[in-house]
Amino acid sequence: MMKNFHKKENNRFSMRFLIGAMLCLVPVFSIAQTGSWHAYMAYYDVQQIVKGGDRLYIRASNDLYSYNLNDQTITTYDKIRQLSDAGISRIAWNPTAKNLLILYDNYNIDLLFPDDEVFNLGSYYLKTMTQEKTVNNIYVYDQYIYLCTTFGIIKVNMQREEIAESYILNQNIEAVGVSNGQLYAKTATGVISGSLADNLIDPHNWSDAIDYPADIFTSSNADWEEYHDLVATLQPGGPQFNNFGAMRFKNGTLYTVGAGYNCMAELKRPGRIQMLQNGEWSFLGEDVAAKTGHWFEDVDDIDVDPTDPNHIFASGKTGLYEFRDGEFVREYTIDNSPLTSTLGNTHAQAKDYNLVEGLSFDNDGNLWLVNAGSRDKYILELTKEGEWNTWSPTELFNGKKALKGMQKVLCDSRGYIWFVNYHWEVPSFYCFDPVSGEFIKKYVNEMVNQDGVAYNFTPSCLLEDLDNNIWVGTNMGLFMIEKEKIVPGNDDHTLTQVKVPRNDGSDFADYLMGSEVIACMAIDDAGRKWIGSQTQGVYLISADNMEEIHHFTTSNSDILSNSIESLALDPLTGEVFFGTSVGLCSYISDATSAVTEMKKENVYAFPNPVPSGYNGLITIRGLSFDADVKILTISGRLVAQGRSNGGTFTWNGRDSQGRRVASGVYMIATATRDGKAGVVSKVAVVR
Repeated sequence: MMKNFHKKENNRFSMRFLIGAMLCLVPVFSIAQTGSWHAYMAYYDVQQIVKGGDRLYIRASNDLYSYNLNDQTITTYDKIRQLSDAGISRIAWNPTAKNLLILYDNYNIDLLFPDDEVFNLGSYYLKTMTQEKTVNNIYVYDQYIYLCTTFGIIKVNMQREEIAESYILNQNIEAVGVSNGQLYAKTATGVISGSLADNLIDPHNWSDAIDYPADIFTSSNADWEEYHDLVATLQPGGPQFNNFGAMRFKNGTLYTVGAGYNCMAELKRPGRIQMLQNGEWSFLGEDVAAKTGHWFEDVDDIDVDPTDPNHIFASGKTGLYEFRDGEFVREYTIDNSPLTSTLGNTHAQAKDYNLVEGLSFDNDGNLWLVNAGSRDKYILELTKEGEWNTWSPTELFNGKKALKGMQKVLCDSRGYIWFVNYHWEVPSFYCFDPVSGEFIKKYVNEMVNQDGVAYNFTPSCLLEDLDNNIWVGTNMGLFMIEKEKIVPGNDDHTLTQVKVPRNDGSDFADYLMGSEVIACMAIDDAGRKWIGSQTQGVYLISADNMEEIHHFTTSNSDILSNSIESLALDPLTGEVFFGTSVGLCSYISDATSAVTEMKKENVYAFPNPVPSGYNGLITIRGLSFDADVKILTISGRLVAQGRSNGGTFTWNGRDSQGRRVASGVYMIATATRDGKAGVVSKVAVVR
């Protein structure tokens, strides 16, 4: 026995020595793991301050953070790390139960404890009701919290972590209070009360209150008044606002704007450019309104000069804006450009409605934009030399002015300019050739697929894939125009709806993303399409369009909301950013930019070593496009194999039979897609 014991110990020592020696040759990377999620929440606009124990709990920008009064540490909270939901409408501390009630906009409820553990109390959120669930106010008494609703009162027992009772009074309760054993409730017409000793579930035990304490419904702002100045000095980090209506990722930076204006809405979102680089946020636009003398809000689009990464343009409801080296340079408006206001240039608010809802740089550094509702020029180019070129095609004229919803400009690989008209009057999209001044393609009010099926549609977004086909996202699903049809003189205007076989033994197939209401799209370096839905979360579709790889919703993932407004991808890390209705989150995907030539020093795996108990994906990066990857034992036995997504390959740490591999060092042998030898790297696995 002793001999065998020493043999095992020697083997373990040898393995540790081998792994340690190998790691001396492997660079150390601090990289988010493939498949992980991250939230980027705003904590900027302070809305509530509640003291609980030795902490201040601060609701800000409909999110939550805490400040420890003893050690001055800040803890931020979000749906991905601790909470059950996003979009917080109210918080309340119960000193008896010593926990915090968190009420969300959708009426979900969390209880947060001092050790940052969270208990979800979702019964109210999940309950099907004919009444509105609106909560007007919150009142704390003993171990209970009372929720004042449009139909009555909900009594939450904070110690037992449950909804104790519901009082269905069929009245809109504005506030409640307790005095001398009586529960008083304020309604629109007066005050009613009931004894806490009675069964208040029975409406007959409530009666009109004639005499009650004058200050019974007065809420205390003591915590706000005492700690507001302190909280104003805190810096929990994150963006300033949870509005991410449009995004682009360029030069290692995520550029975002809030959007907020189209024919369906005028949300009056603050005019801010929020930029994320290396985990740090920076901002532009705070001084624009003061310098221009008119509104700066509902900024719909942003792009970066491909010839100068410090040169940025943003546009939206109130015009076109130029920034350079982190400073506002100028606005382009009715006074100094061909842009015209949809209200007419003589209107008192002309500059507040100078609609530039879409813009995009071409590869040469020329800026293209559309002036929705313009009285004069509809398609505009601001050249890299600072000169203006304009076009006013009659097809874009609708009565007295241009189409009112022109947006989402796309400069394609052929030099054509695409855009949609997101408007109920003339729903349409266009492909414009600036050389000829003619439209190559235009689809107005109706489009027809390859099967002759006609659709009345509203387009929302455009995308060019890696094969130079154009994809159109609509309220009726996803459509494609093959590159062969995108040439002058081609009169075939049918669109393709990709058919996905059901694989159930029948010959039937379904249209890809048929009838899905699409809001936005992006494409990764593996040719896969990320599709954001207005109500159903995010889809990832394979490069051949035959497979739904992922469908992220709030019920099966950590995504913040099913309502998606924008998408952007970091091609180097594989991080996919989702701008949702309640804020920004991201997912580390398994596709990154491919390299033109694989080099040993640039091909690496992480985590490396793979620690004991790790069940996530092992990611290999630095590969060429569609590279052939084989995982081998030191003796050369094949363990797993596959092809890269762009420049990334993932391995689940199992062999071809689905069994977890043993501890050891494994070889990563690569070859290019055409079979030429690549490089060999290593990864250590510890069990």
